Amino acid sequence: MTPQKFHDAICHEPGSITTNAGDPYSVYTYFWKKWRDREKDDSRAVPAFAEATDDEPIPTLAELGFEEPSADVPPASTEAARELLEEFLTDDVFRYDERRDYPAEGCTSRLSPHLKFGTIGIREVDERVRAVRDSVAGEKRESVTEFRSQLAWREFYTHVLYFNPEVVRENYKSYENAIEWDDDEDLLEAWKRGETGYPIVDAGMRQLQEEAYMHNRVRMIVASFLTKDLLCDWRHGYDHFREQLVDHDTANDNGGWQWAASTGTDAQPYFRIFNPMTQGERYDPDAEYIREYVPELRDTDSEIVHSWHECSPTQRANAAPDYPEPIVDHSERREQALSMFERARGEDE
Repeated sequence: MTPQKFHDAICHEPGSITTNAGDPYSVYTYFWKKWRDREKDDSRAVPAFAEATDDEPIPTLAELGFEEPSADVPPASTEAARELLEEFLTDDVFRYDERRDYPAEGCTSRLSPHLKFGTIGIREVDERVRAVRDSVAGEKRESVTEFRSQLAWREFYTHVLYFNPEVVRENYKSYENAIEWDDDEDLLEAWKRGETGYPIVDAGMRQLQEEAYMHNRVRMIVASFLTKDLLCDWRHGYDHFREQLVDHDTANDNGGWQWAASTGTDAQPYFRIFNPMTQGERYDPDAEYIREYVPELRDTDSEIVHSWHECSPTQRANAAPDYPEPIVDHSERREQALSMFERARGEDE
């Protein structure tokens, strides 16, 4: 069988979507407008695999030098990917615009591992999404379009990485002075274990341990917490995600981490800092997601869960004695983060 190669990781190769001056985009909104309206090539058929010519068994992970994964990873096949896509496009995609940020509802496609490993092509996904979009109107159509814009985000970050390969280890955005990350090892390890005393953060980190996956809204929350509350360099978080995530994608993960750290292209402004307690209360109001992944809080009232940072030692001991107290004070750390970035910007001189 003659080997065949197809480019199907993204819809438009780097350099094909540029500013009017011919430069790559550094702002997503403008990239999205051209990506959205640009004609796409047809999807590729699933390639036929060459038949094995001997009876040698497929080597085990141990034989290849890898350890068995500790997390429960999802099925990996084109059939599984297509089933996920069709199930999502039947119902959840029509609620996606309003409900995708609520981790307990599971209103996401869960296609990211398949897009990362190529068990389904981005063009096939976009074709099906456009077909569904064209079959509906009003709010449903808007919701499908919002999901489609997330496909474009992945591609945007791929283009950014292609033209700026150094961003894997360096800040995309330069500051006048170096950012003075604190990088406290004990705080970093508590974050990795999901033992920060901030319930929504810990739930996300424990989901990562159990499933090699984390809901996207929670990814933003834990990334903001690491960089703005713990004052740790985003590279520590990126490295941990790279090791743990089944859907790790260099461009997408790097773009997300630098967005949260206010060092990336089109990033979160340094003065907009997520409050982890407010985020938990807003996006997991009944603490369903938190209770699923933090067993110490399963019998704890939602009001206590969302006010854990304000509870007295006695209240914590009575409500959830095995759950840790907050390892930092968010209000104090927020002020420290602002000062850290202002020094980097040269504003305190």
